[in-house]
Amino acid sequence: MLLHARDLTVRYGQRTALSGFALQLEPGEVRALIGPNGSGKSTALQALAGLVGAAAGRVEIEGRSVFAMGRRELARHLAFLPQQPVAPDEMTVGQLVRQGRFAHVGLFKSYGPDDEATIAWALDSTGLARFAERPLNALSGGERQRAWISAALAQEARILFLDEPTTFLDIGYQVELLDLVYRLSRERGVAVVMAIHDLNQAMSVADRISVMEGGRCVFDGEPGALASSGLIERVFRVQGRFVDLAPDAPPHFDVDLLRRHSPVGLTAQSLSH
Repeated sequence: MLLHARDLTVRYGQRTALSGFALQLEPGEVRALIGPNGSGKSTALQALAGLVGAAAGRVEIEGRSVFAMGRRELARHLAFLPQQPVAPDEMTVGQLVRQGRFAHVGLFKSYGPDDEATIAWALDSTGLARFAERPLNALSGGERQRAWISAALAQEARILFLDEPTTFLDIGYQVELLDLVYRLSRERGVAVVMAIHDLNQAMSVADRISVMEGGRCVFDGEPGALASSGLIERVFRVQGRFVDLAPDAPPHFDVDLLRRHSPVGLTAQSLSH
């Protein structure tokens, strides 16, 4: 087992943001955290990464507590991409991605051929090789998001935490990013945990899904088991159903938009007039 979290609890003052959270992660596994806003997804990621103090519980990477590791040592094991990362606007894409190698290079060592090859791969994997000299303030929101993902890839950690990684990306780059996540897991054995809003994207790429509600994990299992659980309608307060789009494809959740959002009395027939 690569990562093991058990009984993880996080409190902010009198408010319990995460309660009794548990997770087991194997090499090459893709885990999705889904749930409504405020359900504890981001807090769970931050606690798993050792970025917030835990009132109770443990997080271990191959038997070692993440809370006992120094930041540089921990960075060699895991990379974390928050929802809204910050860097100086004048920093270039290439400079940002090179920072991802700090855990391996340090302050006084020079970048070797392997480091340069990893940086080039990270830029190429996100389609930003031609933007290496461009400052961050000259990028679109989606391009900037991809730059940060490149920096996380350059870190070459065995565990990758992504907090809403498809935010600001158009549908084409969302698909490319999810494909990249899948390839990293299968080809390089990287274990990925990502908080994500889009249920169907989670169903398409994740090996296991954790459903968060009110700071607790109310489901932990394979996508097919989630489809038959009936939890999605209750947790997200929507009406819909899972449908099979193809024999080998994961179930797709089809929301009944008219029943969920339409004013009282508005029907499909009235919308057609």
